[in-house]
Order: sequence, then structure tokens, then C-alpha cells
Amino acid sequence: MGSWIIIREARLFDGREKVIENAVIVIDPSGYIRDVGSEGSVEYPRVENIIEINARGLTALPGLIDAHMHLTGFRTGDVIKEPLLTPYETLVARCVVDLESLINAGFTTVVDAGSVIALGLKQAVEEGSIKGPRIIAAGLPISQTFGHGDTHYLPIEYVDYRTTKLNDPIKSLICDGVDECRKATRYALRMGSDFIKIFTTGGVLSQRDRPEYTQFTLDEIKAIVYEAEAAGRFVHAHAEGSKGIINALEGGVKVIAHADMIDEDGITLALEKNAVIVPTLAVSEHIINYGAELGLPSWAIEKENELYKHHVDNVRRAYREGVKIATGTDFWGGVKAFRHGDNALEIVLFVEKLGMTPKEAIKSATTIASEVAGLKDIGAIEKGRKADLILIEGNPLDNIKLILSKEKVKLVMKNGKILKNGIEQ
Repeated sequence: MGSWIIIREARLFDGREKVIENAVIVIDPSGYIRDVGSEGSVEYPRVENIIEINARGLTALPGLIDAHMHLTGFRTGDVIKEPLLTPYETLVARCVVDLESLINAGFTTVVDAGSVIALGLKQAVEEGSIKGPRIIAAGLPISQTFGHGDTHYLPIEYVDYRTTKLNDPIKSLICDGVDECRKATRYALRMGSDFIKIFTTGGVLSQRDRPEYTQFTLDEIKAIVYEAEAAGRFVHAHAEGSKGIINALEGGVKVIAHADMIDEDGITLALEKNAVIVPTLAVSEHIINYGAELGLPSWAIEKENELYKHHVDNVRRAYREGVKIATGTDFWGGVKAFRHGDNALEIVLFVEKLGMTPKEAIKSATTIASEVAGLKDIGAIEKGRKADLILIEGNPLDNIKLILSKEKVKLVMKNGKILKNGIEQ
């Protein structure tokens, strides 16, 4: 049995609305928050085995969540050569480093939106073999032929996980028609998917399609959603073009990633369906600023440059009209860009580009992002929730850029276990 932990004298933002000065957080040995409140309002446990942490000068936040990313082990932007020429074992080893970087940056949960590697890494994290955030993994994403998940420059038999021997960590399941879509969804579930990832439009990093192209028919989307819900899962869609966004929402998809070209009809439908948008602004910034230097194909950079201004404007409008917006970077790993550990950039961009307050942006990275993860017991510092929390030097509610510094993230706790502690007592 572990120890009780008491964090005292913190400034606390609970991930919803409440800010508490001189806060106390009581964490029981099972890893849950037993009580939280201001000094004097909290009941202390009457036990001997207590660890006390003085958090004077620090701000307590819920553990951060990246609600759309990929564990691939890639280290460049060359999405053509990297998966073909790098040994699979090297990619896995790099991912282990990436997971530790995420923890050190304050991320206690990540939503992997498509990577075979993530399924195995999830098990390794859960059993304690490696240190990392909680992984919610889609595993194999589902794409139509000539879809965003179909690597257009390779023979089709090299792309589908069921027929290829290539060690590309971001392979897909290719399917066309309702019956094939049902079978592909069941295959993904068989592999251990926590949710189902699909592509309802083209995209930036798929060679021969474009973001406005619609992919999968409404009947195909509904079949996938039916199979996912029958197994207690939900569907998370890559959707950039306006029509593909509407198709996804009408088909029952709960999470819309990117949403570059969302229009007023899409916003209205997202509100009606209580869907969450994950706009992934950070990857767009990095593609534009570093793509050419890091080897991204010219056709990808051209498409991103066309899209980005409209992307920001459209998502800003959705946010102002009340659509739920969650943080997700779409980072896949890297050195100068797309690097795991730099994922808090998305939170800062929500303030700078969308006009959110720091409090709203942090809520998007915690409480709202926990909905994308499909988890109800994380995302807020509240009595009865899991003790996923971080302590940051200074006050990010006044200066959101503090959240970018891993050095200022002094303590990281997941499930009540301290995974990083740089506090001098």
C-alpha cells in the first residue's frame, strides 16, 4: 500500500472554472483525490504514513492531455523515406524517449490517433515497464481506397496492414463499401483499439487528394460508428473539408480532428451533436515554418499554406459560437519540429490565435480533452477523480507561455504516482 500525499500552499486551477489560493490537495494511497480546497476547509487523514509537498509559488493544474497525436518514432518530416528506411526497433526505442519527454512536459494522457506502435507501448506503460503518459490508442485507422490513410505512392498491398510486411507504424486498414467497413472496424477492435479513427476527407500529407475531397459515404460512416458503439467505443474522424465534416457528424462521429474548413452548417451540427473539435494548429504552424527544411514534400507545404489562415478563422468562429474545442498537436515526433515534449504549443496557440483566455485554453487541454480520451475520471482536480496533476512554477493563468517550459513543470503526478519531482523541500 502506498502513502497518503498532501500538497499544500498551491495556487490551484481545477480545470473547469475554480481558482483556489493557498490550496490543499489530499491524495489517498489508491491514487484518487480524497479532498481538495483552501487551507482550513480540507480534512486531513489521521494516519502516520503521509508525504507532504510544499507548493508555495507553484500552480497546480490537471495533468495536460494531447487529444490528437501519433507515436511513430519519426525524426524528420520525410514521411516517405523515414518509415521505409528506419528499422522498426529503432522507431519503438525513439517512442520510449518521446513518452518520457511528454511526462517531463506535464502530459499525463495522450490520445494516439493512429499508430500500430502505440498499442504495444500502451501495455508497456500500464505494466510499468516504461515511464510515460496514459495512452488512449486508435491503433489502425480506417481509410477508403484513395483516402487520406492510403499512401498513394505505394502499391495498395503495401498500405493495408493485413497485406503488407512493411514496418511502417502508421499503416491503415483499407476498405470500400459497408461490408468492408464493418469488417475493418471489427479488425481494428480485435487489435485492441480504444476508439476508431477514420478519414472522412482528404488532407495535407496525402499526395493525390485534397482536404476538400469527401471520403467514405454516409452509409459507410454509419456502419463504422455502429460497430464501434456496439463495442462501447466511439469514432474520431480526420475531417478537413466542410462536407466531410458534416458527413462525419451526421454519421454519429463524436470527435472532429482538424476542421480546417468548417462552415456555419458544420458549427450548428457540432453544437447539436455535442461534438468536440480538435483543430491541431501546432502541426500546421510547424509544417509552414519548418516543413521545407525538414524534408516534407512540396505538395504538402503548398496545401498547408493555402489552408492555414482559413483554418484559424473557421475554428475561431466555432469557438466563439460555443463548440467544444480540445488541444491536440498532431505531432508525430521529430527533432526541431513535431517533437513530443513541445506539445504545450497548442495551448499557447489557443490563446494567441483563437483569442481564448489562459484559463479557457487550459480547460481545453484538460477537462474538454478528457472527453476526447473517453475518460470521465481525469481532466480536473476534484474530489473522487484520479490524481493526475502537475505543479508549474509561476502562474500560467497570467502568463500562458510558462506552460511551454519543461523546466518550470516541477512535479508531474499520474494516478497518484509522482513521475517527475523537481521541487526542493
